[in-house]
Amino acid sequence: QVQLVESGGGLVQPGGSLRLSCAYSGFILDYYAIGWFRQAPGKEREGVSCFSGSDGSTAYPDSVKGRFTISRDTAKNTVYLQMNSLRPEDTAVYYCATARAGYSANYYLNYPMDYWGKGTLVTVSP
Repeated sequence: QVQLVESGGGLVQPGGSLRLSCAYSGFILDYYAIGWFRQAPGKEREGVSCFSGSDGSTAYPDSVKGRFTISRDTAKNTVYLQMNSLRPEDTAVYYCATARAGYSANYYLNYPMDYWGKGTLVTVSP
C-alpha cells in the first residue's frame, strides 16, 4: 500500500533554509506524480512543488519559484523539498502527496491527490 512519511520540519529564521524529506513506498515514481503542499492556519491548502513521473517535469507556483526545489532519489525512495530564503509567510504544515501520473507537473499543483502523508510543521520566525 502507498505510504508517505515526511520529515525535516522545524523552526528557522527568516532568510534561512530547510530541506524536507518524503520517504515513499508502495509505488514506482515513474508512474506517479508527487508533490509538496502546505496549509497555514486559516488558509487554503497550496501546492508548492510537484514532479510528474510521466514526463519528468517539475512545477512551482510564483510564491516559491526560485526559492524552493523538488528533487528525488529513487535509490532511497525519497523526495526532497529544498527551501531557501524562507519567509514568515512560508510558515505552514507541509504535506507530501501522490497520485497516478498522466499529465505534466503543473496539472498536479491544484489536483486532489490520492494519498497524503501526515505532514511536518515549518515555522519561519526570528
